[in-house]
Amino acid sequence: MYFLQVNNNPDTVSTVLFFGTLGMFVMAIGIVVFVIFHQRKVIRYQLQMKKLEDDKQQMLLQASIRFQEEERQRIAADLHDDAGPLLATARLYLNENLIHQEPAIQLQSIYNAKQIIDDAIQLIRNISHSLMPPTLKNFGLESAMTDLFQKMNASGNLNASVRFHDYRVRMKLEQELLVFRVIQELVTNIMKHSNSGFIHLTQNTNGQNLYFRIHHDGKGLIQSEFDRLNNVSTGLGLKNIQSRIKVLKGRIFFEIDASHTYYKVTIEVPKEPAM
Repeated sequence: MYFLQVNNNPDTVSTVLFFGTLGMFVMAIGIVVFVIFHQRKVIRYQLQMKKLEDDKQQMLLQASIRFQEEERQRIAADLHDDAGPLLATARLYLNENLIHQEPAIQLQSIYNAKQIIDDAIQLIRNISHSLMPPTLKNFGLESAMTDLFQKMNASGNLNASVRFHDYRVRMKLEQELLVFRVIQELVTNIMKHSNSGFIHLTQNTNGQNLYFRIHHDGKGLIQSEFDRLNNVSTGLGLKNIQSRIKVLKGRIFFEIDASHTYYKVTIEVPKEPAM
């Protein structure tokens, strides 16, 4: 019978322990180096994502500023080019020589001035309505949307309809205006570019969120296309939509149904009732 003899030579044991310890040390260093490089990679990725998000927010801010500036310039141009000349003309009829003229001429001058002033009042009213639709202010978002879609439907080129299911408590007027402008911009884009036969708007409430959904059967966008277009320098209308959604603290989704027969745009807005 033979027995396996273990070499208990102290030098051999020391060598094994040395190389074992060295291997574990090298392995530990490798793990530490891997963790460090991985963390650096993660940090670089996070910094890149943060920069992309910051760039996107800056683009949205610039789009919002450009939109506001364009609105100011449009209003200034309307007042300067249209209201200004009207009032200047009325002033000509009501000059200081009017009292020295014959009564018939005085009456005609006053009548002409009144007509011009009425035109100026209507122009200023139209400018005011473009900033805050009176139907929205007086009756709320549902009435304003119904009015907008009825006007589209009356054109005869599009089957447009609205259905609000449970909009019982109005949002703040500023929020309603933002939602109105977003839907107005979306609907305008659909009418211009999609060649739709119908467009339908619905409203629902689920928990603490309001949902506004636009369905249409024309050419539309999906989410990836919206995100891509929203990240380029052009497409001010889409950036205006995104900037308003951000102010509302909401979200917007672009989808196409499984049968590819219609597109859907969903706007999600947290409920903040008017005080």
